[in-house]
Amino acid sequence: MAIIAGIDEAGYGPLLGPLVVSTAVLEVPDSHIRSDLWRILSRAVSMEKKGLGGRLLVNDSKKVYSRKSGIKHLRRTVLAFLLAADPGKEDLKTVEQLLLALCPTFASQSILYSWYSDLSQQPLKIEDEVRIAAGLLGRVMQENGIRIRKLQARCLEVNDFNEKIRMVKNKSRVLFGELCCLIDAVFRSEATVSDKVQFLIDQQGGRLNYRPEIQRMFPDMELTELKADANLNSYELAAGSRAMRLHFTAGADEKFLPVSLASMVSKLIREVLMDNLNAYFSKICKNIKPTAGYWQDGQRYIAELYSSLPASDVPKNLLVRIR
Repeated sequence: MAIIAGIDEAGYGPLLGPLVVSTAVLEVPDSHIRSDLWRILSRAVSMEKKGLGGRLLVNDSKKVYSRKSGIKHLRRTVLAFLLAADPGKEDLKTVEQLLLALCPTFASQSILYSWYSDLSQQPLKIEDEVRIAAGLLGRVMQENGIRIRKLQARCLEVNDFNEKIRMVKNKSRVLFGELCCLIDAVFRSEATVSDKVQFLIDQQGGRLNYRPEIQRMFPDMELTELKADANLNSYELAAGSRAMRLHFTAGADEKFLPVSLASMVSKLIREVLMDNLNAYFSKICKNIKPTAGYWQDGQRYIAELYSSLPASDVPKNLLVRIR
């Protein structure tokens, strides 16, 4: 059996809100390492919104999410995969519990942010339709020898994001550091399960050489470059008898199901948190238009807050990222 972990992020570019990096980890038969998992799981999942027929939509979150439809498909797919991985997740009763199930470290950050104080009071209803989809997914996976090992995220809120920017002076290095923390966590837990641990990752900002950053993040492991071209950079990291491979691929979030799923987890978490930020300030500033937090509209949002509230009521250190 092999371990395939897809990694993707949401919120790299915005001015407001968290950066979220997530992984979707699957255990698959060796024969499926290079297989199209959408095809293998086609009775339960689809890349297309049209003709879902009860199946789960799994694709790059930019194709799944829209302002018009909101988080409907993100929520449905992530919940169904959570339930298929662990039926005990049906006991999740609040949005806060869902966030902690996906991102256990979120609790230590959220206490700083007033706009997250209601998360524990927001009910999480898991509809029968989601349970049915999760049941079908679980059966199809079992028939094909596939298992969901974990869905896990790292949520880097504004205050922590800014502290890391001050330390390393580079936003792409902050993202790569979060990505490597997930890689390390997955490798430590999954290398005992399989000696074939593979990570599928979207190319980072067009970068074509990852060797210096990988060596910096994993100084105790031996690094071998397997392939390097415009579309794929592959590396092997080894420590004694344990090894893993990292594949940075152009367009990975549309090519590999685990990467698409990780993209959806990241986007769901970020959208839920941004909805709470918008709801909090809308209560204080009745006419303020919600924001997705991206650069231009984020500047508009901050300007409107300052025009409506005393400066002391706008916690800029918790709201606005430095660049």
